[in-house]
Amino acid sequence: MIAMVREIYDKSDPLRNPFRSRDKVPLLRAELQDAPVEKQLGLKMQIALCLLQAGQIDEALAEYDDIDRRLQLLNWEPEPALQIELMTGRAMCHLRRGEVANCLLNHNGDSCIFPIKGGGVHVKPEGSRAAVEVLTNLLEKYPRDLRARWLLNIAYMTLGEYPDSVPPKLLIDPKRFESDYDITRFHDVAGNVGLAINELAGGVVMEDFDHDGYLDLMISAWGFEARDQLRVFRSNGDGTFTERTDQAGLTGIVGGLNLRQGDYNNDGFADVLVLRGAWLDKEGNYPFSLLRNNGDFTFTDVTEEAGVLRFKPSQTAVWFDFNGDGWLDIFVANESAGDNVKPCDLFRNNGDGTFTEVAAACGLDLVGFFKGVAVGDFNRDGRPDLLLSDRAGPKRLLRNDGPASHDRSTTGAWVFTDVAEEAGIDGPDFSFPCWFWDYDNDGWDDILISGYGLRDVGDVAADYMGRPTSASRARLYRNNGDGTFTNVSREAGVSKVLHTMGAGFGDLDNDGWLDFYLGTGDPDFSTLMPNRMFRNDGGKRFQDVTTSGGFGQLQKGHGIAFGDLDNDGDQDIYSVVGGAVESDNYPNQLFENPGHGNNWLKLMLEGTRTNRVAIGARVKVVALENGAERAIHRTVTAGASFGNNPLRQEIGLGKATVIDRVEVFWPVTGKTQIFRQLSPNQTYRLVEGKPEAEIVNLKSFSLPKTPSADASHHHHH
Repeated sequence: MIAMVREIYDKSDPLRNPFRSRDKVPLLRAELQDAPVEKQLGLKMQIALCLLQAGQIDEALAEYDDIDRRLQLLNWEPEPALQIELMTGRAMCHLRRGEVANCLLNHNGDSCIFPIKGGGVHVKPEGSRAAVEVLTNLLEKYPRDLRARWLLNIAYMTLGEYPDSVPPKLLIDPKRFESDYDITRFHDVAGNVGLAINELAGGVVMEDFDHDGYLDLMISAWGFEARDQLRVFRSNGDGTFTERTDQAGLTGIVGGLNLRQGDYNNDGFADVLVLRGAWLDKEGNYPFSLLRNNGDFTFTDVTEEAGVLRFKPSQTAVWFDFNGDGWLDIFVANESAGDNVKPCDLFRNNGDGTFTEVAAACGLDLVGFFKGVAVGDFNRDGRPDLLLSDRAGPKRLLRNDGPASHDRSTTGAWVFTDVAEEAGIDGPDFSFPCWFWDYDNDGWDDILISGYGLRDVGDVAADYMGRPTSASRARLYRNNGDGTFTNVSREAGVSKVLHTMGAGFGDLDNDGWLDFYLGTGDPDFSTLMPNRMFRNDGGKRFQDVTTSGGFGQLQKGHGIAFGDLDNDGDQDIYSVVGGAVESDNYPNQLFENPGHGNNWLKLMLEGTRTNRVAIGARVKVVALENGAERAIHRTVTAGASFGNNPLRQEIGLGKATVIDRVEVFWPVTGKTQIFRQLSPNQTYRLVEGKPEAEIVNLKSFSLPKTPSADASHHHHH
């Protein structure tokens, strides 16, 4: 399996893969030798860009100098669009030089946190100074170029001279970036605990892999070089983590933009899917890997023996028990582009360690460029439904209508009906991650689909400044409880230009309302936009708390997980940072929750008829807060479509001091079980069919405030 992945990569053509910049340069230089004059400029610009992407900044700047010389010799003034590209490219070389010298080589918890201040201010200012000069010249000629204006404001921030030194007519008002609510600062402690992995884009699973009561982390990076090794870190239960990649049997398993955890053999230990090939079209026909968790912190690649070996580009999948037989099935949404048509796969679990592919029989052999898939039960009929985000195509809401009428077994054909149109799910036009969640605690699954489409980062600036832009905005759909949804994006405050890749949701302040965090960006170095955090204000609207919480990482945001890593009752957030092109690496972040003084409840659900890890089970906590009864609803899932929360449920209770009852709906039997006598600020195991909740004592600890000597992983690209 490992050898196959390697072989596909080695045979691939760098010119057809948009992300293999270093290998492309000599091929482009060879093409330049014989190119007609009118083609040379374009080729040289491509070479300059590839050099920047490969991290060869001096060589890239030399290429831009040479382009300028040639233009002067020819006495040729390029058209405005080309001039802007040339100047922006040069500015990005300088900005990136500043980032490498400061944010990477002198990394600290404030680095690249927007709006940049404190430790984020560059101690080596040369790169940003040079960028300011180029961008100022650009804006003198083209004052309406919002991308250049945005980058200029950022460059001044890195110099510690924002807002005072920014020319008034080019200043973006700092008030535009103020939070709607003060969530208090969450500090990035990744470097202190050995989790500041400095690699490219990737995914994350936060889960207790060995059932010792502590959450561990599995983290991927998307490239296929040896350095893009899948890694696993075991919590030592004292605020430190030890990398166990080699001992866990993962050495050589590379690639994987996204990971997804489930449990295919019902042993209660989380198994992991590693998804590969996204964005690569024909170059991306890679297999995904199914890794079996052996329960002793080792993993075995069982892709072939489980019968799920396929060669298709994908970055999104979901575990769900579509036919209610108590075994988790797997739906993999693939990317079809051009003549590389790769329909989606539905793997039915046979209950014996193998799967049968049944997508066509169930009408799920869909074709699209799918970037997100999520599972929920939007009509509460006990059968899990699917939500699919096609990057530029229609969104699909696939209602699970059960077995085809002539067949009552769980192994026959199953019917899924696309009801997106009648349900009112009609956008955004360009999208990426998606998820089901009950943001307003009414017991019905709502939907969020975030936008992914911009001209350039100027659209983000326009949105902050309240100017019109045609970029795709996020959509929030409230479930009306009758099979339809209402688009409430505007009134809920999420109709923003968020250009989202990674996404996760959880409860920042344990108030019982679900909040969400978005990893933003794209492969272009100039798409420097903050990751965004939104706090749920009582199920009515969302408040942007990006700057007050210190979450506004400007580098590229990918997999995100919410979970209580230090067992102190509140959720911390792990964020995979890093882009797609070779040198766009950046250290991942771990935001420690400062605590907000609210109560909580942790539930570990165990299915007996329902799948053992209880994916799809619904939880309703009824608590008394200030004398009034309130209900808090959760469903056992791994969270959003890019990043995975632990399957154990971590539920904020606000100021509630009494839990009246916990109701659990078990999907296989369709029975609701009621548990009583639970207390706040405790962890319980709830087993299907067992009347009493069992207390689990989890030891809490502190995450260290100062970096340990061996904490940061230096991976030089």
